[in-house]
Amino acid sequence: MQLVFSGDEHSMNWLRPDFPYAEVRMADPRSGASVTSGLVTTSENTREGDVVRTTVTIRNEGTKPYFSSEGDLGITLPLEDRYDLTVDQQKLRCHAHVFCGGTSSYVFARRMGGAAPHLGLVLTEGSLDSYSIERDLSLSSNDRGCLILHPSFLVLAPGEATTIAWAIFPCAGPEDFLAQAGTHTRFVSAAWDRHVLFAGESAALVVRPSFAARRVTADGTPLQRQPDGSFRYELPAPALGAHTITVTADEQTVRTRILVKATLVELLLNRVLFIARRQQYTGPLPTLDGAYLIYDNETDRVYYNHLGDYNAGRERIGMGVLLAGYLAAIQGGAVATPGDDIVTELTASLARFAGFVRREFVDTDTGEVFDDAGRDGSVRRLYNSPWAATFFLALHRLTGVDADLDTALRVILRFYDDGGARFYPIELPILDLCGALSRAGRAADRDKAEALFLDHARRIAATGSAYPPHEVRYEQSIVAPAVDILLQAHLLSADPDLLAAARAQLPALEQFQGIQPDYRLHEVAIRHWDGFWFGKRRLYGDTFPHYWSGLSGNAFALFAAATGDETYVARAEASLRAVLSLIHDDGRATCAHVFPRTVNGEPAASDDPFANDQDWALVFALRHRVRAASTRHSPS
Repeated sequence: MQLVFSGDEHSMNWLRPDFPYAEVRMADPRSGASVTSGLVTTSENTREGDVVRTTVTIRNEGTKPYFSSEGDLGITLPLEDRYDLTVDQQKLRCHAHVFCGGTSSYVFARRMGGAAPHLGLVLTEGSLDSYSIERDLSLSSNDRGCLILHPSFLVLAPGEATTIAWAIFPCAGPEDFLAQAGTHTRFVSAAWDRHVLFAGESAALVVRPSFAARRVTADGTPLQRQPDGSFRYELPAPALGAHTITVTADEQTVRTRILVKATLVELLLNRVLFIARRQQYTGPLPTLDGAYLIYDNETDRVYYNHLGDYNAGRERIGMGVLLAGYLAAIQGGAVATPGDDIVTELTASLARFAGFVRREFVDTDTGEVFDDAGRDGSVRRLYNSPWAATFFLALHRLTGVDADLDTALRVILRFYDDGGARFYPIELPILDLCGALSRAGRAADRDKAEALFLDHARRIAATGSAYPPHEVRYEQSIVAPAVDILLQAHLLSADPDLLAAARAQLPALEQFQGIQPDYRLHEVAIRHWDGFWFGKRRLYGDTFPHYWSGLSGNAFALFAAATGDETYVARAEASLRAVLSLIHDDGRATCAHVFPRTVNGEPAASDDPFANDQDWALVFALRHRVRAASTRHSPS
């Protein structure tokens, strides 16, 4: 089956051909054995103009009642959500944002480049509870796979049937999608002003039925119609933890989820103490002495493996960036001091880690950054260099030691000597390095760094949307760094062409972002491989959230700073808060939450046991807090 909208100048077929459309799967995902004896299903499709209606009927023709169990019924939805360099994926591929939350479930598939029409799918009969993923693992990180939509709990008497139906239609964007959804069914939109709260904060929910609902409730509380036709629900200072708030509008239901975290100050303190006390290697191996390592939350032990994503270097330097940033924030008054004893303990831990980095990971004389302890340069990975520079800049901010600023500069110069200008690095510290050099009175060094950064940014501007493949062919953490570098370079130079280039690339980044009323999905970027590469379970599948989703929030904050657009202030806040579900209130953490119910039949919907590289989420949140405090206290 093909699905091409008539007004699409690119003639994109939204359905991939290697999986069937609207096929009912009836198997026990644990064994593959049928647990649905007696069920008979049919699927029918009709099309009127650009509206496609699909009806799936499930009938119990057996002699016994049928009670569904979690995930034993699924309906395939094979959308073109994959990274394919053989086609113009900006025009012919999509990001599918799935919301299985009752009778107003939907899928909003956004064309990767941002050009309309996009695809909207809204449930018109029945209810959806969750979804799974089936994917070809030989395609590694580059193919998200086929969506399997799971109906909500069913009970069918012998001879009884039920229907799951949906309408598919073209739409111009998120607002148009939600507006059109209500023209195809009795749709209920539910939108929170916050999806992740800190302790003591309140949240407000706005409910908009597309029909004249007689009774609307949220969590059982009747709601009053507002003058604009909406319904409002206030949730003052809910308890810590996840909260499921079910909205009903007559017979329609929407299941929303919000999360209440400990305050950011508490999260920071508990996490840095956990790192210092439980993730720093103190054993007999001299090469790893002082390293911050992976922590296995199942065995309560640190873990090391020479494989890149489990080693003692790479992304895990983010733990050191966090500790240095936390201590500097205490010095600067952005975070209250936890007491002199704790500051002394954390300072000593950070000093040991800095010693490890200088001894094993970074050549401070040449700026070379290695891939693992032992100055292991067997893998050349340009991603590592900006992170190392960021760490030494954080040390310099904390201590004022000139040698750390020297090292940060040498690392960046070596990065460009090694071809960095053709790379899209994550967390390139353009403003931080140039600012530190300026404050140190090193104008010549600042000019040298600025020239390299601006040349890099102008290369990215010239490349436009023809993003080069990196470790994944195409991903949010290629587009977000492009926008980030362009915006930092604009803020550094006031070059309007760089702002224009960032504005042109921003839509490609925005298509990754979810709009669903769920704290794991709202303003969370689509990523679907990190649990495999960084987790203990080695499980592919949607990682909602993954901490690099916060790169979108960083870019939104920079765009707001460059343009004054307050819309992006709120979006940045939502994105940066969304990734904090990876940091547990007690100081433990997880590198990824694999969101689908199952992936290729393997149970998912859980946190991975490894605390690995997720602490960049707190680095981002702390930086956001420090900058906000600086803005408040700066002279007007």
